[in-house]
Amino acid sequence: MGLPGKKLPKSAKGPRLARLKQIAANLTSCPKCKKPIRPHQSCRFCGYYKGREVVAVKFKAGKSKAKAETKNAKS
Repeated sequence: MGLPGKKLPKSAKGPRLARLKQIAANLTSCPKCKKPIRPHQSCRFCGYYKGREVVAVKFKAGKSKAKAETKNAKS
């Protein structure tokens, strides 16, 4: 098992740890639905990439729609 040759000063530890910092991803807006997406990725909300649909997206019904449907079914 390797051992360090000599003790590193505290000032040398900072630059090494600075490279490990996580940075926020760059976001752009989808031209179709205007939601934030990562660049060069298809939109996970509408399924479009470069102006054409590449993924068929199935939307889940929201809670408010589900509640309204159950109320309509009961009456």
